[in-house]
Amino acid sequence: MKNGKKNIRALIGLGIFLLAVGAGTSGCQVQKDNSRKARVAVIVKSTESAFWKSVQAGASSACTEYNLQMSFEGPDSEEDYETQNRMIEDAVEEGVEAIVFSAVDYNANSEAIQEAARKGIKIVVIDSDVNASQVSSRIGTDNFQAGFMAGEAALQADEEEIYIGIVNYDIHSANGQGREAGFRECIAGDERVKGVETINVLSTTEDAREGTKEMLKNHPEINVIVTFNEWTSLGVGWAIRDLGCKDQVWVTAFDSNAVSVGMLETGEVDNLIVQNPYAMGYLGVETAFDLISGRKKPEEWVVTETILVNRENMFEEECQKILFPFNQ
Repeated sequence: MKNGKKNIRALIGLGIFLLAVGAGTSGCQVQKDNSRKARVAVIVKSTESAFWKSVQAGASSACTEYNLQMSFEGPDSEEDYETQNRMIEDAVEEGVEAIVFSAVDYNANSEAIQEAARKGIKIVVIDSDVNASQVSSRIGTDNFQAGFMAGEAALQADEEEIYIGIVNYDIHSANGQGREAGFRECIAGDERVKGVETINVLSTTEDAREGTKEMLKNHPEINVIVTFNEWTSLGVGWAIRDLGCKDQVWVTAFDSNAVSVGMLETGEVDNLIVQNPYAMGYLGVETAFDLISGRKKPEEWVVTETILVNRENMFEEECQKILFPFNQ
């Protein structure tokens, strides 16, 4: 997501993670027998990962607070923009007042979102942007800055010469491309960087795992790897474990779940750039309510918090709260 002026709501930050999330996956589903409630469709890139489950928990909490009807769905694959487009069309047919949307494909999802907006539906984007002019508000990570943060973490590698491998996901995702751009700008000025190799893989653990092993086989000089989402982070971590090279390769990854945090502790991963998906879900639905009710005009851009977690700070209270929001 592009740089945007931070709204005061974005400072909810870690505090929003401390809200009760017991209604996370079941508290607010569409209730067709209660037409008095405004209807919001939350359509995301997937529903399976820890990241998206945290988004759902935040969205459900806001749904309860603002007395909304809400559906939450996404395709099985984070490359399946066609299913997302059908979900958008179905939401329009069902008569929702607002769609909270995270795009699989910046361009391929554009027309479906534009058509929904032309029919009077309010559009809020969270996490992953779409090429649509009629979006009312965009909420999520400053991806360029998060990528720059990943670059700073990668350059902490204790090597006189650095050879970098980038494991990115779908080239059509605005998030991954923004993070890679920020990363490249950060490392451009460091004279220790002698080479950069890039691969794009499917946004799955197994494809990232095999792609990473193949990259290291073809480029054994690589001693630093960076990757940009939850699934690719797990794949890179498993590849490092498979090859037994955690002492030779410095890894900076994105997002967190129980497995990647374990890899941080055992050394397959050295840094995690951790976003705030709960806040994205909560603020996305809250903003949809603002648009439907006319309560207040939402900000065009809202940037949510991103922090760097490593083995030195991972047991600090602030980091524990963002790594394990459901345990608070």
